Amino acid sequence: MKIFKKQAQVTIEYVTLVVIVIGGLIAMSIYFKRAMQGRWRSALDNLGEQYDPRFANTDIRHKLYSHSVTKIRAINADGGWYTSRTDEIVTNELKTGYRSIGAY
Repeated sequence: MKIFKKQAQVTIEYVTLVVIVIGGLIAMSIYFKRAMQGRWRSALDNLGEQYDPRFANTDIRHKLYSHSVTKIRAINADGGWYTSRTDEIVTNELKTGYRSIGAY
């Protein structure tokens, strides 16, 4: 009988130890959570100011003018017909306007 009592006592001690460790981890989880939230907030604060369309004023006009001419000539030469193609493209791009940050 003494062997069974000793085994029961050891088992109860181990169960008690496991319960205490689990209880400690549960109690500490609040502090772990707060520490992680603090690290995330610190990392996000270090990113600096982000773009916010409410605080930006932009008026940019983008104009693209394009003119193209394609010439195709058919040439009758010895041995058959040949074609010659010429492409001429003129493009003008214009951006005007202003951009300011912090204007409300």
